[in-house]
Amino acid sequence: MAANALFKDSLTVVNVGLGGFAENVVAASGQCVPLQWQPPAQGDRAGAWALAEILGHPLVERANATALERFLAAHPVLTGIAPAREAIAAMANERRLILHAGPPIAWPAMCGPMQGAIVGAIVLEGWAESVEAAQLLAASGRVSFEPCHHHGAVGPMAGIISPSMPLFVVENKTAGNRAFSNMNEGLGKVLRFGANNAEVVTRLRWMASVVAPTLRAALGRSGPIELKPLMAQALNMGDEVHNRNAAATALLFKRLAPALVEADVTREAAVATLGFIAGNDHFFLNLSMGACKAMLDAAAGVAGSSMVTVMARNGVNFGVRLAGTGETWFEAPANPVDGLYFPGYSIADAAADLGDSAITETAGVGGFAMAAAPAIVKFVGGTPTDAIHHSLRMRAITLGANPAFSLPALDFAATAAGIDARKVVDSGVLPVINSGIAHRVAGVGQIGAGVTTAPMACFTAAVKALARQLHAIEEQR
Repeated sequence: MAANALFKDSLTVVNVGLGGFAENVVAASGQCVPLQWQPPAQGDRAGAWALAEILGHPLVERANATALERFLAAHPVLTGIAPAREAIAAMANERRLILHAGPPIAWPAMCGPMQGAIVGAIVLEGWAESVEAAQLLAASGRVSFEPCHHHGAVGPMAGIISPSMPLFVVENKTAGNRAFSNMNEGLGKVLRFGANNAEVVTRLRWMASVVAPTLRAALGRSGPIELKPLMAQALNMGDEVHNRNAAATALLFKRLAPALVEADVTREAAVATLGFIAGNDHFFLNLSMGACKAMLDAAAGVAGSSMVTVMARNGVNFGVRLAGTGETWFEAPANPVDGLYFPGYSIADAAADLGDSAITETAGVGGFAMAAAPAIVKFVGGTPTDAIHHSLRMRAITLGANPAFSLPALDFAATAAGIDARKVVDSGVLPVINSGIAHRVAGVGQIGAGVTTAPMACFTAAVKALARQLHAIEEQR
């Protein structure tokens, strides 16, 4: 077409780039369709090249099919409750080891809530008699700190696990792998938000001496509790099993109460334990996390897979791990949480995103399943429409869907599952996470809740590493 003829016709323009270009076309009486687009990997040229090398790569496609199949086939079951020193091999000796949320981090770099929680754990274990002495011990190098994920475990917020703490033992009956999670203390002044006073330590000791053995006795009567069907039912009752666990906790209570009546425990212990669970709608959260960890660990170790098996935060950095890159962490500074703050607090008071609880989103629930829990928006902000949008948007970055978990608001469609690091980098769509917000000062506690995303730099680094791995594999052939 000649240039003169082109400008005589009515133009319909597709605008890729700055919005101002579209405005100029419209101002000149043209029609313009704006196309939102950005370079892959947010303009990281090396990341975009690595992405091009592994997009559609046969080895990656086969590996992803295997990883997703193992994840979907996982059958997490609560099989026991045991002290951490018995459940986690690294804690079986006299070594002073404390596990924490997120990727590795040294004591001086830790955020306030994590340091405060570690200090409380040191007092709990009797390694120091006071908070002041515990702070000195923590800084001395005579206590080891390692991520929960290095030991098949998860914990919300600071995520602290020390040797005497009781853990839920969750077994994937399909593959035999096990995962562990600590017990939820409830709200208020609690260890996971960095509180470490006598009240906190006393409650933790009571949980270990009363709640844990009582629940162990109940589990002995009820038998192992299948967690996947319970989570699925809770999604259909308005939970998303991360920040809303009211239905899931009630369903668990329903399973435990008859067993406790028949168990060999005192009436006092049964009443206290059931009262503790009934008074804490978040009690099931830690079981949800353990179940998700067991399902995702089933997919770990599949060479060449770009499926994300871990997303976790330590209050400073956000870290991810892939099924195909072993135990390597890919980290970037944690994004702030955009949310609702309790009266008197603002984003200036908040610690950076914190906790292992993003394991729920990694497994396709939590923020990925917000469409199932419209009431959650009253807690994290936004509208029910926003919740549906989040669930729909996550389909762009996943390998498939999980038929075990359905979303009533989306005609019972399956939740998006199997985050593909390649799709994140290619599309620019970041995994959504709904999260509690901790005060940056230890012990103040929760000051709000909201929605955040994983940082792109984590996924770009992971894609680069996977491309290097594929190069090495091809060179060996």
